[in-house]
Amino acid sequence: MIKLFVGLGNPGAEYEDTRHNAGFWWIDALARELNVNLVPDKSYFAKVARTQVKGQTVWLLEPQTFMNLSGKSVGALAKFFKIAPQEILVAHDELDVIPGQAKLKFGGSHAGHNGLRDIHAQLGTGDYWRLRLGIGHPGVKAEVVNWVLKKPMAEQRDLIQESIARSVKAADMLIQGEMEKATVQIHTSKPPRPKPPRPEGV
Repeated sequence: MIKLFVGLGNPGAEYEDTRHNAGFWWIDALARELNVNLVPDKSYFAKVARTQVKGQTVWLLEPQTFMNLSGKSVGALAKFFKIAPQEILVAHDELDVIPGQAKLKFGGSHAGHNGLRDIHAQLGTGDYWRLRLGIGHPGVKAEVVNWVLKKPMAEQRDLIQESIARSVKAADMLIQGEMEKATVQIHTSKPPRPKPPRPEGV
């Protein structure tokens, strides 16, 4: 059962709409869904919300430490409230997934993502849940830093928002520990629109 939902991003207005902040966008959407407000909390170096869902305490967390120190915030709250790594879900931008798709996975490596790398280090394990929000890849490794710190084009932003809206609907299942049902909800994107038939004789 997920007790702590974390969204990764960078604080500050200049980063707000960049691809690297997809995790923040997801937590903002979840906060609206659960009707809670995130407030700054210096103890956890983050914006934090706490609520009850079907009798269970649930935390929402947006680290304000900048991406590469995200674990400082996650570790502080998890340790204080004795939340186990497997009860944590981290929503983050994912280069290897196309915009419009989201993937739920448990454990594994940080794959070079600086936010996940620091969470691994602070928790002492990679055994926590990830929600990988597709932002696509620029196609060239040297362009990655530039890509994640840029705003997505309007069409891509819409696709990312669609994947966020769809995956936020799985929050109840995640909180209840119904991971298989949550996976189906998160992974099922709308089928592509069929192309109109070509006119005769073209």
